[in-house]
Amino acid sequence: MTLENRRVQALIAALALVVVAATAYVLVSRDERQALAARQAEIAARSRQVMPFDLERTTHRFAKSATGGEQTVTSDDPADAEQVRLIREHLTAEAAGFSKGDYGDPASIHGGEMPGLRALEQGHTRIDIRYLQLPAGARITYTTTDASLRTALHAWFDAQVTDHGQHAEHG
Repeated sequence: MTLENRRVQALIAALALVVVAATAYVLVSRDERQALAARQAEIAARSRQVMPFDLERTTHRFAKSATGGEQTVTSDDPADAEQVRLIREHLTAEAAGFSKGDYGDPASIHGGEMPGLRALEQGHTRIDIRYLQLPAGARITYTTTDASLRTALHAWFDAQVTDHGQHAEHG
């Protein structure tokens, strides 16, 4: 076999390996997208049991900051007084519960192993949690000087955005 033939065979083998790897990537990526879509549908169904407002008519925003972050829920239609009222009632109750270390609602929606959840429950006394009414909804602000709790809060925000899909975004 000539040197040229060996180079051609090596090139063919390398191309075949690239094709196999690309095919595997596409298949895994598709499976991951399908699994994420199924999880988001499950989260939406659980959310409807916990959150009184309509997920299709509201937007969740999770904005990280150097001191913690903000969780905002607003009605997509600021004139929808019913959605605004339901958002405010829910976030008022959530802020009160979170201040006491009660993260039961997020756990029932996302599961007890949700990133950041246990650290937030255990460190709740080191997080200043405040409710703020907004014209179209409400906001919960989380402030802490504890770097590990900021990391947990940011992981919790990321998990919320991923799990809620089209119903949530980074702010």
